[in-house]
Amino acid sequence: MATYKKRGYKPKTKKEKEEVVEENSTTAEVFNTLDEGASKAEEWVVKNQKYIVVLILVVAVAALGYLGYKKFVAEPKAKDAMNEMYTAKKFFDDAVSGISRDSLYTMALNGGEGKYGMLDIISEYSGTPAANLANYYAGMSYLNLKDYKNAITYLGDFSSDDKMLNPVSQGAIGDAFVQLEQPEDALGYYEKAFKANVNEFTTPMYLLKAARVAIDLNENQKALDYLNRIKSEFSKSAEAVKADVLVGKAEASL
Repeated sequence: MATYKKRGYKPKTKKEKEEVVEENSTTAEVFNTLDEGASKAEEWVVKNQKYIVVLILVVAVAALGYLGYKKFVAEPKAKDAMNEMYTAKKFFDDAVSGISRDSLYTMALNGGEGKYGMLDIISEYSGTPAANLANYYAGMSYLNLKDYKNAITYLGDFSSDDKMLNPVSQGAIGDAFVQLEQPEDALGYYEKAFKANVNEFTTPMYLLKAARVAIDLNENQKALDYLNRIKSEFSKSAEAVKADVLVGKAEASL
């Protein structure tokens, strides 16, 4: 059993003297090992000093290069892209308002009045927020022009955490698949749409669309679940009235 020895304690027995010698030997060995490790580390640093300096310089240059690129290239490019998109966005907004819809959607895509269209923004300003947003407008334009495959392509390239644009873009892809008579794909995107964000506008709308497609696919229990959710969570929505009509249809097919 080990016993505590006060500082200055002198060993009396032969055994205690041996223990002291052993302790001193172990301590010395530990310190020698540490010294050897430190020496080897110092030797490695000295030997590879040139490479270490180069590595530090490379990291510093990369960091400065990134900051410089962001400030003097990326940010101005993103600003220019948003400015260029102004006219194309106006064409799109006018088309949504119902004024010469097809021709304006086409101009929104291809440009007009000497200004870029959404497709130009996507091509010339790739990687910018404006190009990402242009994918949304291009996809929605193609959807309204009944070019459903291109609608799916461009909307699929759009990404956003926006509470409205995210579900609407997913739901629009679902609409395109419905027109292409691919109900399974349509259902999947409608489900993504109502799950993307819960709100009083997009959630009941895409729950209803999902329910209709589910009924067509003979997935009547799933349809009922979606319809009942509309009735319980969104009872004041326009979709709630339509849900009542579809509930009977879904129940009759169970």
